[in-house]
Amino acid sequence: MLNALTPASSTMPSAAAPISSVVNRARNTSDPLLYVQAAHHRLTSTSYVKQSSNTYTVPMLGGSMPPTIPTERVDFRSDGTRCAAWLTLPTGNGPHPAVVLVHGLGATHDMMLAQYEQHFATAGIAVLAFDYRNTGESGGQPRQHISITEQCHDVDAALAFLAGRQDIDSTRIGLWGTSLGGMNVIRVAAARDDIAVAVVQCPIVHGPAAARRLGLMASLRMTPAIVEDLFRRATGHGRRYVPIVGAPGRFAMVTVEGAEAGWNSTVPPGGRFDNRIAAADAMGMVTTSAIRHARYVKAPLLVCVCDRENLMDPAYAALVARRAPRGVARHYDSDHFDIYHPPLVGRVLSDQTAFLQENLGVRA
Repeated sequence: MLNALTPASSTMPSAAAPISSVVNRARNTSDPLLYVQAAHHRLTSTSYVKQSSNTYTVPMLGGSMPPTIPTERVDFRSDGTRCAAWLTLPTGNGPHPAVVLVHGLGATHDMMLAQYEQHFATAGIAVLAFDYRNTGESGGQPRQHISITEQCHDVDAALAFLAGRQDIDSTRIGLWGTSLGGMNVIRVAAARDDIAVAVVQCPIVHGPAAARRLGLMASLRMTPAIVEDLFRRATGHGRRYVPIVGAPGRFAMVTVEGAEAGWNSTVPPGGRFDNRIAAADAMGMVTTSAIRHARYVKAPLLVCVCDRENLMDPAYAALVARRAPRGVARHYDSDHFDIYHPPLVGRVLSDQTAFLQENLGVRA
Protein backbone atom coordinates (compact mmCIF):
# COMPACT_ATOMS: atom_id res chain seq x y z
CA MET A 1 0.00 0.00 0.00
CA LEU A 2 1.19 3.53 -0.72
CA ASN A 3 2.09 5.81 2.13
CA ALA A 4 -0.70 8.16 3.08
CA LEU A 5 1.51 11.11 2.17
CA THR A 6 3.41 10.41 -1.03
CA PRO A 7 6.41 12.67 -1.82
CA ALA A 8 6.59 14.01 -5.34
CA SER A 9 9.11 12.36 -7.59
CA SER A 10 12.23 14.40 -8.19
CA THR A 11 12.28 13.21 -11.79
CA MET A 12 10.29 15.06 -14.44
CA PRO A 13 7.58 12.90 -16.04
CA SER A 14 8.25 11.70 -19.55
CA ALA A 15 5.30 13.73 -20.83
CA ALA A 16 6.99 16.98 -19.82
CA ALA A 17 9.72 18.76 -21.73
CA PRO A 18 13.21 18.61 -20.15
CA ILE A 19 13.56 21.37 -17.60
CA SER A 20 16.60 22.77 -19.41
CA SER A 21 14.41 23.28 -22.47
CA VAL A 22 11.71 25.03 -20.43
CA VAL A 23 14.28 27.25 -18.70
CA ASN A 24 15.98 28.23 -21.97
CA ARG A 25 12.65 29.03 -23.62
CA ALA A 26 11.56 30.99 -20.53
CA ARG A 27 14.68 33.14 -20.69
CA ASN A 28 13.96 34.08 -24.29
CA THR A 29 10.25 34.81 -24.20
CA SER A 30 7.76 37.01 -22.42
CA ASP A 31 5.26 34.16 -22.02
CA PRO A 32 4.38 34.07 -18.28
CA LEU A 33 3.26 30.45 -18.61
CA LEU A 34 6.85 29.38 -19.30
CA TYR A 35 8.13 31.36 -16.34
CA VAL A 36 5.65 29.64 -14.06
CA GLN A 37 6.43 26.17 -15.42
CA ALA A 38 10.16 26.63 -15.04
CA ALA A 39 9.83 28.06 -11.55
CA HIS A 40 7.40 25.32 -10.56
CA HIS A 41 9.74 22.53 -11.68
CA ARG A 42 13.10 23.93 -10.64
CA LEU A 43 13.24 26.68 -8.12
CA THR A 44 10.88 25.94 -5.27
CA SER A 45 9.24 23.14 -3.32
CA THR A 46 5.96 25.00 -3.53
CA SER A 47 4.34 27.09 -6.23
CA TYR A 48 4.45 30.24 -4.11
CA VAL A 49 6.77 32.31 -1.93
CA LYS A 50 5.17 34.42 0.79
CA GLN A 51 5.52 38.11 -0.02
CA SER A 52 3.56 39.53 2.91
CA SER A 53 1.10 38.20 5.45
CA ASN A 54 -1.34 37.06 2.79
CA THR A 55 0.24 37.69 -0.62
CA TYR A 56 2.28 35.20 -2.64
CA THR A 57 4.21 35.30 -5.90
CA VAL A 58 5.61 32.61 -8.17
CA PRO A 59 9.45 32.69 -8.03
CA MET A 60 11.18 33.84 -11.21
CA LEU A 61 14.29 32.50 -12.89
CA GLY A 62 16.54 35.53 -12.85
CA GLY A 63 16.81 39.22 -12.20
CA SER A 64 16.00 40.15 -15.80
CA MET A 65 12.59 38.50 -15.77
CA PRO A 66 9.38 40.45 -15.17
CA PRO A 67 7.44 39.85 -11.95
CA THR A 68 4.36 37.69 -11.98
CA ILE A 69 0.94 38.84 -10.87
CA PRO A 70 0.65 38.55 -7.08
CA THR A 71 -1.76 36.02 -5.59
CA GLU A 72 -3.58 36.86 -2.37
CA ARG A 73 -4.40 34.18 0.19
CA VAL A 74 -8.07 34.51 1.24
CA ASP A 75 -10.76 32.39 2.93
CA PHE A 76 -14.45 31.82 2.39
CA ARG A 77 -17.02 29.72 4.25
CA SER A 78 -18.89 26.77 2.80
CA ASP A 79 -21.66 25.30 4.96
CA GLY A 80 -19.82 26.81 7.93
CA THR A 81 -16.44 25.26 7.05
CA ARG A 82 -13.46 27.44 6.18
CA CYS A 83 -12.15 26.94 2.65
CA ALA A 84 -8.64 28.19 1.89
CA ALA A 85 -8.50 30.13 -1.36
CA TRP A 86 -6.10 32.09 -3.56
CA LEU A 87 -7.16 35.17 -5.52
CA THR A 88 -5.17 36.47 -8.49
CA LEU A 89 -6.37 39.79 -9.94
CA PRO A 90 -5.37 41.20 -13.34
CA THR A 91 -3.58 44.51 -13.54
CA GLY A 92 -5.73 47.58 -14.04
CA ASN A 93 -8.93 48.78 -12.49
CA GLY A 94 -11.89 46.49 -11.92
CA PRO A 95 -14.48 45.26 -11.76
CA HIS A 96 -12.89 42.28 -13.51
CA PRO A 97 -14.43 39.20 -15.08
CA ALA A 98 -13.44 36.10 -13.15
CA VAL A 99 -13.16 32.34 -13.21
CA VAL A 100 -13.16 29.79 -10.38
CA LEU A 101 -10.63 26.95 -10.73
CA VAL A 102 -12.09 23.60 -9.63
CA HIS A 103 -9.52 20.87 -9.03
CA GLY A 104 -9.70 17.08 -9.27
CA LEU A 105 -9.76 14.08 -6.94
CA GLY A 106 -7.50 14.53 -3.92
CA ALA A 107 -5.77 17.50 -5.57
CA THR A 108 -4.92 20.70 -3.75
CA HIS A 109 -4.08 24.22 -4.84
CA ASP A 110 -0.34 23.79 -5.24
CA MET A 111 -0.78 20.90 -7.71
CA MET A 112 -0.27 22.72 -11.04
CA LEU A 113 -2.81 25.52 -10.60
CA ALA A 114 -0.21 28.33 -10.66
CA GLN A 115 0.17 28.10 -14.43
CA TYR A 116 -3.57 28.58 -14.94
CA GLU A 117 -3.82 31.42 -12.41
CA GLN A 118 -1.01 33.36 -14.04
CA HIS A 119 -2.06 32.71 -17.61
CA PHE A 120 -5.72 33.68 -17.14
CA ALA A 121 -4.88 36.72 -14.99
CA THR A 122 -2.40 37.92 -17.60
CA ALA A 123 -5.23 37.63 -20.12
CA GLY A 124 -7.39 39.99 -18.05
CA ILE A 125 -9.41 37.44 -16.03
CA ALA A 126 -9.42 37.33 -12.22
CA VAL A 127 -8.85 33.84 -10.85
CA LEU A 128 -10.01 32.21 -7.61
CA ALA A 129 -8.55 28.80 -6.75
CA PHE A 130 -9.33 26.92 -3.56
CA ASP A 131 -8.90 23.72 -1.59
CA TYR A 132 -12.06 21.71 -1.00
CA ARG A 133 -13.22 21.26 2.58
CA ASN A 134 -11.42 18.49 4.50
CA THR A 135 -8.37 18.73 2.23
CA GLY A 136 -5.21 20.78 1.87
CA GLU A 137 -5.20 24.07 3.76
CA SER A 138 -8.97 24.12 4.25
CA GLY A 139 -10.73 23.21 7.47
CA GLY A 140 -13.17 20.39 8.02
CA GLN A 141 -13.25 16.91 9.49
CA PRO A 142 -12.72 14.11 8.89
CA ARG A 143 -9.70 14.80 6.74
CA GLN A 144 -9.83 13.41 3.21
CA HIS A 145 -13.58 12.86 3.40
CA ILE A 146 -14.43 13.57 -0.24
CA SER A 147 -18.05 14.06 -1.32
CA ILE A 148 -19.18 15.27 -4.75
CA THR A 149 -22.24 16.91 -3.18
CA GLU A 150 -20.16 18.79 -0.61
CA GLN A 151 -17.57 19.77 -3.20
CA CYS A 152 -20.31 21.25 -5.37
CA HIS A 153 -21.42 23.28 -2.35
CA ASP A 154 -17.82 24.52 -2.06
CA VAL A 155 -17.91 25.62 -5.70
CA ASP A 156 -21.17 27.49 -5.06
CA ALA A 157 -19.57 29.19 -2.04
CA ALA A 158 -16.54 30.19 -4.13
CA LEU A 159 -18.86 31.78 -6.70
CA ALA A 160 -20.69 33.67 -3.96
CA PHE A 161 -17.40 34.91 -2.54
CA LEU A 162 -16.35 36.32 -5.91
CA ALA A 163 -19.77 37.82 -6.64
CA GLY A 164 -19.64 39.71 -3.33
CA ARG A 165 -16.40 41.52 -4.12
CA GLN A 166 -16.46 45.08 -5.52
CA ASP A 167 -13.46 44.38 -7.76
CA ILE A 168 -15.28 41.51 -9.52
CA ASP A 169 -18.04 41.87 -12.11
CA SER A 170 -20.67 39.48 -10.76
CA THR A 171 -22.31 39.18 -14.19
CA ARG A 172 -19.11 37.80 -15.75
CA ILE A 173 -18.02 34.85 -13.64
CA GLY A 174 -17.14 31.48 -15.12
CA LEU A 175 -15.99 28.02 -14.04
CA TRP A 176 -12.95 25.99 -15.02
CA GLY A 177 -12.57 22.37 -13.93
CA THR A 178 -10.01 19.65 -14.40
CA SER A 179 -10.36 15.86 -13.99
CA LEU A 180 -13.04 15.14 -11.38
CA GLY A 181 -13.43 18.90 -11.03
CA GLY A 182 -15.02 18.74 -14.48
CA MET A 183 -17.81 16.66 -12.97
CA ASN A 184 -18.35 19.34 -10.32
CA VAL A 185 -18.31 22.18 -12.85
CA ILE A 186 -20.94 20.56 -15.04
CA ARG A 187 -23.22 19.72 -12.11
CA VAL A 188 -22.96 23.23 -10.65
CA ALA A 189 -23.36 24.98 -14.01
CA ALA A 190 -26.44 22.87 -14.76
CA ALA A 191 -28.13 24.05 -11.56
CA ARG A 192 -27.49 27.78 -12.07
CA ASP A 193 -28.34 30.44 -14.62
CA ASP A 194 -25.65 32.95 -13.63
CA ILE A 195 -22.59 31.14 -14.98
CA ALA A 196 -21.15 33.13 -17.90
CA VAL A 197 -18.89 30.39 -19.28
CA ALA A 198 -17.53 26.97 -18.33
CA VAL A 199 -14.39 25.09 -19.35
CA VAL A 200 -13.46 21.52 -18.42
CA GLN A 201 -10.33 19.57 -19.33
CA CYS A 202 -9.70 15.80 -19.12
CA PRO A 203 -13.07 15.67 -17.33
CA ILE A 204 -14.13 12.57 -15.42
CA VAL A 205 -17.86 12.94 -16.01
CA HIS A 206 -19.20 9.40 -15.61
CA GLY A 207 -18.20 7.40 -12.52
CA PRO A 208 -19.43 4.03 -13.84
CA ALA A 209 -17.19 4.43 -16.90
CA ALA A 210 -14.22 5.15 -14.65
CA ALA A 211 -15.06 2.06 -12.61
CA ARG A 212 -15.04 -0.06 -15.77
CA ARG A 213 -11.54 1.17 -16.55
CA LEU A 214 -10.44 0.06 -13.08
CA GLY A 215 -11.70 -3.48 -13.67
CA LEU A 216 -13.64 -5.99 -11.60
CA MET A 217 -10.70 -7.23 -9.50
CA ALA A 218 -9.77 -3.72 -8.37
CA SER A 219 -13.36 -3.13 -7.31
CA LEU A 220 -13.51 -6.41 -5.41
CA ARG A 221 -10.29 -5.58 -3.55
CA MET A 222 -11.92 -2.39 -2.27
CA THR A 223 -15.10 -4.02 -0.93
CA PRO A 224 -13.87 -5.07 2.56
CA ALA A 225 -12.43 -1.59 3.20
CA ILE A 226 -15.69 0.06 2.12
CA VAL A 227 -17.71 -2.18 4.47
CA GLU A 228 -15.31 -1.44 7.32
CA ASP A 229 -15.48 2.31 6.67
CA LEU A 230 -19.28 2.27 6.68
CA PHE A 231 -19.25 0.42 10.00
CA ARG A 232 -16.66 2.75 11.56
CA ARG A 233 -18.57 5.82 10.39
CA ALA A 234 -21.85 4.48 11.81
CA THR A 235 -20.28 3.65 15.16
CA GLY A 236 -18.20 6.83 15.50
CA HIS A 237 -14.83 5.08 15.33
CA GLY A 238 -13.19 7.27 12.68
CA ARG A 239 -12.76 6.43 9.04
CA ARG A 240 -11.04 3.63 7.13
CA TYR A 241 -8.81 5.10 4.46
CA VAL A 242 -7.56 3.64 1.19
CA PRO A 243 -4.98 5.06 -1.24
CA ILE A 244 -6.40 7.18 -4.03
CA VAL A 245 -3.86 5.98 -6.59
CA GLY A 246 -1.37 3.14 -6.86
CA ALA A 247 0.50 0.98 -9.31
CA PRO A 248 -1.38 -1.62 -11.38
CA GLY A 249 -2.33 -4.61 -9.24
CA ARG A 250 -1.82 -2.74 -5.97
CA PHE A 251 -4.50 -1.89 -3.42
CA ALA A 252 -5.81 1.58 -4.33
CA MET A 253 -8.87 3.25 -5.78
CA VAL A 254 -7.14 4.04 -9.12
CA THR A 255 -4.59 1.53 -10.42
CA VAL A 256 -4.61 2.00 -14.19
CA GLU A 257 -1.27 2.09 -15.99
CA GLY A 258 0.41 5.49 -15.72
CA ALA A 259 -1.94 6.91 -13.09
CA GLU A 260 0.49 6.87 -10.16
CA ALA A 261 3.26 8.60 -12.11
CA GLY A 262 0.71 11.00 -13.59
CA TRP A 263 -0.66 12.07 -10.22
CA ASN A 264 2.84 12.59 -8.86
CA SER A 265 3.78 14.64 -11.93
CA THR A 266 1.35 17.33 -10.76
CA VAL A 267 2.93 17.63 -7.30
CA PRO A 268 5.64 20.32 -6.95
CA PRO A 269 9.17 19.06 -6.18
CA GLY A 270 9.43 18.41 -2.47
CA GLY A 271 5.67 18.74 -2.10
CA ARG A 272 3.37 16.14 -0.61
CA PHE A 273 0.16 14.59 -1.88
CA ASP A 274 -2.21 13.19 0.76
CA ASN A 275 -2.91 9.94 -1.07
CA ARG A 276 -5.96 8.92 0.95
CA ILE A 277 -9.71 8.82 0.61
CA ALA A 278 -12.26 7.51 3.08
CA ALA A 279 -13.12 4.11 1.58
CA ALA A 280 -16.90 4.60 1.39
CA ASP A 281 -16.33 7.90 -0.44
CA ALA A 282 -14.62 5.97 -3.23
CA MET A 283 -17.90 4.17 -3.81
CA GLY A 284 -19.60 7.55 -4.22
CA MET A 285 -17.06 8.65 -6.80
CA VAL A 286 -17.65 5.68 -9.12
CA THR A 287 -21.45 5.82 -8.92
CA THR A 288 -21.84 9.54 -9.71
CA SER A 289 -22.31 11.00 -13.19
CA ALA A 290 -22.70 14.37 -14.85
CA ILE A 291 -24.00 13.00 -18.16
CA ARG A 292 -27.67 13.74 -17.48
CA HIS A 293 -26.79 17.21 -16.16
CA ALA A 294 -25.12 18.33 -19.38
CA ARG A 295 -28.37 19.20 -21.18
CA TYR A 296 -29.15 21.76 -18.44
CA VAL A 297 -25.88 23.72 -18.75
CA LYS A 298 -27.00 27.07 -20.15
CA ALA A 299 -23.54 28.63 -20.35
CA PRO A 300 -21.14 28.20 -23.27
CA LEU A 301 -19.17 25.05 -22.40
CA LEU A 302 -15.75 24.08 -23.74
CA VAL A 303 -14.87 20.40 -23.21
CA CYS A 304 -11.18 19.63 -23.73
CA VAL A 305 -11.20 15.91 -24.54
CA CYS A 306 -8.07 13.81 -24.11
CA ASP A 307 -8.32 11.23 -26.88
CA ARG A 308 -5.97 8.82 -25.07
CA GLU A 309 -7.75 9.27 -21.74
CA ASN A 310 -6.70 6.41 -19.46
CA LEU A 311 -9.07 6.97 -16.52
CA MET A 312 -12.35 6.86 -18.47
CA ASP A 313 -13.58 6.25 -22.01
CA PRO A 314 -13.18 9.74 -23.60
CA ALA A 315 -16.41 9.21 -25.53
CA TYR A 316 -18.28 10.26 -22.38
CA ALA A 317 -16.49 13.61 -22.29
CA ALA A 318 -17.39 14.20 -25.94
CA LEU A 319 -20.99 13.20 -25.14
CA VAL A 320 -21.21 15.96 -22.54
CA ALA A 321 -20.21 18.52 -25.18
CA ARG A 322 -22.86 17.21 -27.59
CA ARG A 323 -25.61 17.25 -24.97
CA ALA A 324 -24.87 20.71 -23.64
CA PRO A 325 -26.92 23.25 -25.64
CA ARG A 326 -23.86 25.46 -26.19
CA GLY A 327 -21.21 22.80 -25.85
CA VAL A 328 -18.01 22.68 -27.91
CA ALA A 329 -15.50 19.80 -27.88
CA ARG A 330 -11.80 20.25 -28.60
CA HIS A 331 -9.77 17.06 -28.97
CA TYR A 332 -6.14 16.61 -27.96
CA ASP A 333 -3.67 13.77 -28.46
CA SER A 334 -3.18 13.29 -24.73
CA ASP A 335 -3.72 10.90 -21.88
CA HIS A 336 -5.16 12.17 -18.59
CA PHE A 337 -1.91 13.80 -17.49
CA ASP A 338 -0.03 15.04 -20.59
CA ILE A 339 -2.47 17.93 -20.80
CA TYR A 340 -0.91 19.54 -17.69
CA HIS A 341 2.62 19.60 -19.12
CA PRO A 342 4.61 21.10 -21.98
CA PRO A 343 4.38 21.08 -24.86
CA LEU A 344 0.62 20.45 -24.89
CA VAL A 345 -0.37 22.72 -22.00
CA GLY A 346 0.53 25.84 -23.99
CA ARG A 347 -1.83 24.92 -26.83
CA VAL A 348 -4.62 23.95 -24.44
CA LEU A 349 -4.27 27.17 -22.45
CA SER A 350 -4.39 29.20 -25.65
CA ASP A 351 -7.66 27.53 -26.65
CA GLN A 352 -9.15 27.91 -23.18
CA THR A 353 -8.11 31.55 -22.82
CA ALA A 354 -9.64 32.49 -26.17
CA PHE A 355 -12.90 30.78 -25.19
CA LEU A 356 -12.97 32.51 -21.79
CA GLN A 357 -12.15 35.91 -23.25
CA GLU A 358 -14.84 35.64 -25.90
CA ASN A 359 -17.56 34.66 -23.46
CA LEU A 360 -16.50 36.94 -20.61
CA GLY A 361 -16.24 39.97 -22.87
CA VAL A 362 -12.47 40.41 -22.51
CA ARG A 363 -10.50 41.99 -25.33
CA ALA A 364 -7.79 39.64 -26.61
